[in-house]
Parts: sequence; C-alpha cells; structure tokens
Amino acid sequence: MQTALQPAIKTSVVACIIDSQSRILLTRRSIPPFFGQWVMPGGKIDHGESIASALQREVQEEVGLQVEPAELVDIYEHLAIGHKKDHYIILYYRARPLTLQLRINPAELSEAVWFEADHLPTLDVPPGCRQVLARLYPEVNWPRLQPPGDDADCEIPGLCPLP
Repeated sequence: MQTALQPAIKTSVVACIIDSQSRILLTRRSIPPFFGQWVMPGGKIDHGESIASALQREVQEEVGLQVEPAELVDIYEHLAIGHKKDHYIILYYRARPLTLQLRINPAELSEAVWFEADHLPTLDVPPGCRQVLARLYPEVNWPRLQPPGDDADCEIPGLCPLP
C-alpha cells in the first residue's frame, strides 16, 4: 500500500558570521548539498528549537564557534520543490563571533576561512548565498549576481546533484 506524500515546511537557519575586521566566515562543504562550494554555516531548525538556538547549535557543530545572533539579513522561500512538493524557508542571520578558534567538522566540511570582502566575488558560492553576500557587502562589484530563478533547487539542502 502506497501512502500519500505529505507536503512539509522545512526551515533552515544560516549564520552570516562577520568578525571585527569585517571578514565573513565561509565553509567549503565536503558533502551535499553544496558539495565543494563555499557557504555560510547553518542547517535545519529542529521541531521545538528556537531560531537563535538552532543557529548557535549549527555553528558550534560545523565550525566550533560560539556566536551571538543579531539581525535577520534575508529570507529565501522555495515552494513546491522536489517530488514531495516541499516548502523551504531559509533564514539568513548576521552573527557576531564570541570565540575565534575554528574547529571544523570533517564529516561536513573540508575547510573554513575568514574572507575579506574583495575576495568574495571570485568564490564558487550558490546563487542565494551570493545574493546575501551582496546585501552584506554592497560596495563590492558582483559580476555574476543574479537571482536564483529556475536553479533555486540548488539552494535547497539535499536537492543539488553532485558535480
């Protein structure tokens, strides 16, 4: 007997961690989604978990930092994605690092680097991440800046094929 697919709302939180020198922390993923690309640390919000707690937990799990969540930078919403027609909401929050010693989780990441703004446009980042970086660093020239559009599936955890 086949059960009907239930639509779901999946919510993730991403930390835009900017240090006192205006550098941003990006991580290179070693697993899908975003395999091999630079992204900001983050992940799903567990049922019953606050946004701030999820952000702090995900950052601690991925890069070993303690952070203080600050303001909301942007929200990405994707409707009817994949065969389950899932609804994704991705919240990008600015965060201030309370500690600076990086300890990457090798099960998810190959590296974590503090980048200065002028280096950001040369990096391989997903379109949504590029949009958020452009919002955080409007003074930078973003030659490949475009909205996610039809390629929005690659913004969603688990839907990007391996390169």
